[in-house]
Amino acid sequence: MTRQVRPADDAAAPSTLPTLSFAVPRRGKPPQHLADLDDAGRAAVLTEMGHPGFRAKQVSMHYFGHLTRDPADMTDLPAAVRQELTDILLPDLLTEVKRLEADGGATVKTLWSLFDGVKVESVLMGYSDRATLCVSSQAGCGMACPFCATGQMGLTRNLSTAEIVEQVRRAARACRDGELTRGPSRLSNVVFMGMGEPLANYKAVIGTVRRLVAPPPSGFGMSARNVTVSTVGLVPAIDKLSREGIPVTLALSLHAPDDELRTELVPINTRWTVGEALDAARRYFDATGRRVSIEYALIKDMNDHGWRADLLGEELNKRGRGWVHVNPIPLNPTPGSIWTASDPDVEAEFVTRLRAAGIPTTVRDTRGSDIDGACGQLAVQG
Repeated sequence: MTRQVRPADDAAAPSTLPTLSFAVPRRGKPPQHLADLDDAGRAAVLTEMGHPGFRAKQVSMHYFGHLTRDPADMTDLPAAVRQELTDILLPDLLTEVKRLEADGGATVKTLWSLFDGVKVESVLMGYSDRATLCVSSQAGCGMACPFCATGQMGLTRNLSTAEIVEQVRRAARACRDGELTRGPSRLSNVVFMGMGEPLANYKAVIGTVRRLVAPPPSGFGMSARNVTVSTVGLVPAIDKLSREGIPVTLALSLHAPDDELRTELVPINTRWTVGEALDAARRYFDATGRRVSIEYALIKDMNDHGWRADLLGEELNKRGRGWVHVNPIPLNPTPGSIWTASDPDVEAEFVTRLRAAGIPTTVRDTRGSDIDGACGQLAVQG
């Protein structure tokens, strides 16, 4: 039987973004999953398969509310149809290939295999006051940033909404079941800072964001303020995100305040310059009221000069005060790379200069350096 199912609104709307200079390779589509569909679409699937549409709400509550796809857990459903409903709405999307722990078990990095054998990673990090998951939105990345392991892989394909959402469900269940060292907890934060450029996979990413913030049974019921979407500066997509009405945190991966160096570090800068990216970030703040994070990987003798800290402060301040926060990040180097982290005293001077310019600045906590913590390193190894 051929099924024509109404997708979630975000998946149905045509993209208004211009064609970028990279192409998504053509591959088979992942199995359709309830997380790919809105509530009506889920019900329509079951109706077309001869089941009452209201069963979709029950299955969705198990998935988003109880964090399970095990038919044995769905005791409010008739035993005779549990497996079939699961097969229809909850196909298995991720297979764990490898799991590595660091920081005394507070950081868990997982390598997943998707339906077509493509590998992606996610990292779950437990803190005293929260648990944060870093998700992948693409397999590989087309941005080609030379200091990034994922950027050097090239782009294999986009992930579906459900493939991203399933990373979140697995992590939320792990937190609930006490798999991090501090015992049972709740997944509170999700950051799109794993493999890929999130805004280059806009439809799936915004679909995931909607599942994150919608209350069960439509989604996980997370706070939009605890969701961070990163980008290297795809200006039209930033502007589109600002119109969604979902006040997630925007993180702009800047890495240099001057176009000459940023073009070397972030090649998409040839399309949208430092000034254009910062202007878009400021527009995002104006539209949402959410302070923007500027991500800045400190690379030894490359972008960590004091004068670049001063220039960064000037560029941010010329667009106003109180709209931005800078996160310098000690670079997590990849094996054999010429790129390495700045010396601690250089990092301290960089931070001091930004703060002297009145820029709120916090050095990002780095996790998992002993388990190939940089995005893409496990996937490269396979």
